[in-house]
Amino acid sequence: MGGDMDTEAARGMIRAVAKCGRGEKPPAILVFSGGEPLLRKDLFELAEFARGEGLVIALASNGTLIDEREAERIAAAGFSRVAISLDAAESETHDRLRNREGAFQQAIAALEALAKVNVARQINCTITRETVDQLDDLFELARRLQVQALHLFLLVPVGCGQEMGRNDMLDAGEVEAALNRFYELSQSADFETRATCAPHYQRILRQKGHDQPDRGGCLAGRSVCFISHRGEVFGCGYLPISAGNVLKEDFGRIWQESALFSELRDPNRLEGKCGRCEYKIICGGCRARAWQVAGNLYGPEPACAYVPGS
Repeated sequence: MGGDMDTEAARGMIRAVAKCGRGEKPPAILVFSGGEPLLRKDLFELAEFARGEGLVIALASNGTLIDEREAERIAAAGFSRVAISLDAAESETHDRLRNREGAFQQAIAALEALAKVNVARQINCTITRETVDQLDDLFELARRLQVQALHLFLLVPVGCGQEMGRNDMLDAGEVEAALNRFYELSQSADFETRATCAPHYQRILRQKGHDQPDRGGCLAGRSVCFISHRGEVFGCGYLPISAGNVLKEDFGRIWQESALFSELRDPNRLEGKCGRCEYKIICGGCRARAWQVAGNLYGPEPACAYVPGS
C-alpha cells in the first residue's frame, strides 16, 4: 500500500516504542496487525528486531496466509500469541462477510497449523445482529480447537464496520444481553475470555461480584494505542483522531505528552450519563463508538443500556 513505513522507519518506530515501554510491568506488547501483516515482506525481520529490543510480540491475522510452513516461521520468530479473526462460528456467514469462499476453513486450518508448532492461539470475533445468536457455538468451536483465548469484539462503525452499516450494530439492550450471555459462557470456559471494545463489561463483572481494577474499561490512549502504516498514532484502531506521527516526532513524547491522550486519560471529561455514572472509572464507555455515532469523543456510550444510579 502506498505510503507504508519502510523497514528503516519501522525499526525506528519499534525502537522508540521499546524505549518508552522499558521497565513497565506487565511488559509492553507490540501487536503486528493490519490489514493483513503477513503481506509485509519484512514482517519477520521486524519481529526479530522487536524481540531484540525487548518487546513481547504478537500477531493478528485473518489466517488465510497461514499454512504449515508459515506457521513454522511464525513459531521461529517468537510470536507469543497469534489472533485469528472469525466473523462467525460457521463457514457460510464468515465467508460471505469476508467475501471470500473458503476463508473460514483457511482460518480454521491456520489455527490447527499453529497448534502443531505450539504457538498460543486466540480467536477474535466481532458480533453483529447476524451472529450474536452464535455465541454458544463460538465457545464450543474455541473449546474444540483448544485455543488459549477467545476475545469478543463489539462492532464500532468505522472502516469495515462502517461499510456493514448501523443496522448490523446491536442496540444497547441487545449488547447488555449478549455481554451477560458471554459472561455465563465464560464461567465454564477453560480458556481466557475477554470482551473488547465493550468497556461496560467491566461494570457487568463488578455487578456480579468480581473485584475489578480501579482503571479498566476503554483502553484507548491509556494502555493501548494504534500506529498506522503511515506512522500516525491513534488511541485505538477505531478512533481516527491522530495524536501525532512517529515519522515526525518521538513516540515517547506522543504517548506521554499529547493533548489527546491526556484527555482520554481524564474520566472527568466524560459527558452525559457516562460522566454521571458510578462505574465511569472502571468503564468510561467506548470513546470510538461515541465519536463515530454522535461526533462527541466524550459523549455517552451509545451501546450501553445502564442507567446511572439504578
